[in-house]
Amino acid sequence: MRILIVEDDDRTAVYLTRGLSEAGHVVDRATDGATGLAMALEGIYDVIVLDRLLPEMDGIAVVRTLRERGIEVPVLMLSALAGTLDKVAGLRAGSDDYIGKPYAFSELTARIDALLRRGEPARSDAVLRVGDLELDLGQRRATRGGRRIELQHREFLLVELLMRHAGQIVTRSMLLEAAWPYDFEPRGNIIDMHIHRLRRKLDEGFATTLIHTVVGAGYVLRAPDPTV
Repeated sequence: MRILIVEDDDRTAVYLTRGLSEAGHVVDRATDGATGLAMALEGIYDVIVLDRLLPEMDGIAVVRTLRERGIEVPVLMLSALAGTLDKVAGLRAGSDDYIGKPYAFSELTARIDALLRRGEPARSDAVLRVGDLELDLGQRRATRGGRRIELQHREFLLVELLMRHAGQIVTRSMLLEAAWPYDFEPRGNIIDMHIHRLRRKLDEGFATTLIHTVVGAGYVLRAPDPTV
């Protein structure tokens, strides 16, 4: 999952980013409310962790603007202002949850998980399938033809994106956005290198190829044609 942290305190942001990254999420950070709002409006995040006391634009204004613009991404607000009236104000502005500082990281991650589950109540896409390739999002397990495929974290994210857009062209920019932080500066042909490794893992021992190159555009994942 992709998480946006909007937090001006460097120590807090580093702590959150490290912990959430180790939990398997792609994490971006904004240091002020205006920048956080601009990033959130791109609509690429699964959850936003939002400080309330921010420079440029406070958290209440950020979440209120998001809701006015029709962005329904779950928002978890963090704040040293943790009284009942403070929490009520944050929730009424449009936040989905509110935690006072200081807080336990285990509680924070549990609440983020709850927001992610709430965002996908039916979990109809818990297992993605394209031909004989299956990706279990809950167990983070990939198999092809019943055979387990070991994927690293970024490889898993890339395969998930390709499978969600099966039969459609996925650009290199889309792949980069899915598996690397917002401010990551790609060096060389990093996407092509990852796709090369994925092809080896997904296709080795099978007669058909799943990931195809579309010259000048990107890649497409297609199920093998059973009539061929």
